[in-house]
Amino acid sequence: MSTDPAQASEPTPPSTLPSAAALPHVIDPAGGCPHALNARLRARGAVAEVVLPGGVPGAVVLGHEALKEFLAHPDVAKSARHFPALHDGTIAADWPLRVFANAQGMHTADDADHRRLRSLVGNAFTVRQVERLRPRIAELTAALLADLERAAEASPDGVADLRTHVALPLPMSVICELLGVDPEHRGRLHELTNTAVIATDTTPAEVMAAVRELIELIGTIAATRRADPGEDLTSALIAARDDDGDRLSEAELTGTMRLMLVAGHETTLNLISNAVRALCTHRDQLALVLEGKATWSDVVDETLRFDGPVSWFPFRYPTRDLTIDGTVIPQGTPVLAGYTAAGRDEAFHGPDADRFDLTCPTAARNLSFGHGAHYCVGAPLARLEATIALEALFARFPDLDLAVPEAELPHQRSFIGNSVESLPVRLRGFGRR
Repeated sequence: MSTDPAQASEPTPPSTLPSAAALPHVIDPAGGCPHALNARLRARGAVAEVVLPGGVPGAVVLGHEALKEFLAHPDVAKSARHFPALHDGTIAADWPLRVFANAQGMHTADDADHRRLRSLVGNAFTVRQVERLRPRIAELTAALLADLERAAEASPDGVADLRTHVALPLPMSVICELLGVDPEHRGRLHELTNTAVIATDTTPAEVMAAVRELIELIGTIAATRRADPGEDLTSALIAARDDDGDRLSEAELTGTMRLMLVAGHETTLNLISNAVRALCTHRDQLALVLEGKATWSDVVDETLRFDGPVSWFPFRYPTRDLTIDGTVIPQGTPVLAGYTAAGRDEAFHGPDADRFDLTCPTAARNLSFGHGAHYCVGAPLARLEATIALEALFARFPDLDLAVPEAELPHQRSFIGNSVESLPVRLRGFGRR
């Protein structure tokens, strides 16, 4: 990449090395907390050159305004046909991140194809349709909080893992009920989606094995619904496929189901977890909500800004050499959307962007669910699940606190997902730091 548009098409001579400050950032597959890295890279500019795992050159957009422009730019595509290195033998066949580029569904489609695929699922996720799920989400939440309390009471130290007992099973249950997935498959689905999509320190063999098993399992789920259709989204997608193959291919059916299953629970799992961490470590902000001076919607918005559930998400591809905030991103470059970086961009969110603040005036303008045509179709559902879960959790356990210092919580081994691997809590507040 070049910061001089006039030289965008001129390759760097082999004998010329960039200065140390301009060296591309080599992404650590193990990931970790992204915020310090985001700040360092953002200090250089709104766009950074990176080296993806496997030695693949790429870029990440880090600034809020730059990312907003990039996500909605008419010369930016989602289809991997605009990623030449994926097809010309440059990139190994077992490259782990092919799982993102090769998937078929609305998240990797453009223009008319994207609109066609999005229309098949969009009606299920409107604000009105999602609001109808409120009683069921509240019912599930109450049962899960009771389970959390039982687990804490059974523990010698009164500690239970909130991710295991609430943050994971709530969105997983909701999306699986929407898709008509039998309960017996849900645990394995999470394991497979985490290995194939979220964990980025896995080996190529592990990723490929998880993808194969995930596709087989989705095929089993689809076959069950085809044999016994119901009032679920999978049955509706199958009907669209069987009644009019032009509307949905078999690969698109599988890809759409995979997208719904992954995005339908992994992001909300992290959103709930990150909100609880933030509230427990900022008791003054929790007090604002409990005293009615802020809302749970404010908590969700500020969590999405301050510590979003997705850090750097692959991929988008410029269809021509594209200048973003003075930096030229060459045509065909795989670009990551730096959501966590944009959320703490001081140029947009102000000098206190690193502070969790429920009164932040720009929180609701965060980009964590994307922007433009590919704005997350499931955003209303994720927001509803998180607000119901957080309100019920702190209503029942107002003194809930982390069981260990936040710095000791193990971070996800991922540069895509952004949360912790476990969230041990005490429900009665003893042992507060």
